[in-house]
Amino acid sequence: MRKLSKRIALAACMVFSVLALTACSGSGGSKKEIDVAKTADELNSSVITTDQLTETKSEMLGSIYFFEDGQVEISKVYMSGNATADEIVVVSCKDEEAAKEVENLLKMRVKNQKELFATYNADEAAKLDKAIVKTSGKYVVLCVCDDYDKAESILKDAGF
Repeated sequence: MRKLSKRIALAACMVFSVLALTACSGSGGSKKEIDVAKTADELNSSVITTDQLTETKSEMLGSIYFFEDGQVEISKVYMSGNATADEIVVVSCKDEEAAKEVENLLKMRVKNQKELFATYNADEAAKLDKAIVKTSGKYVVLCVCDDYDKAESILKDAGF
């Protein structure tokens, strides 16, 4: 009887340990701090080959992406000035809930841009089919570029 009690206690401890580890590594996103500026700069210098993007001032983001006041705490955005679809947006939101909302706004941006480019530049519209929109915890990224494999590698290294 005593051996059975020890086995039950040991089994219960093992189950509790597995549950605790699973909860800690849950799918709620990464808790890793992502360097917004460094990630955006690296994407801009590495994955854009057919255009030269310019940095967009943070005051403009609300009117471009429809971010609400307080949703985004830190941002770095590069946009095309030459009628290409190339665009890089890396933001840190106030929390994970805000990040999900921002992710949806960026997906809507991609959809709208694709519809716009489809009317006059099919190649750029096709580029938007591959657009990367990802979240990691409170961080969100949008990347429309020339080298999606390299972009994915950079984003993985950054924590996305």
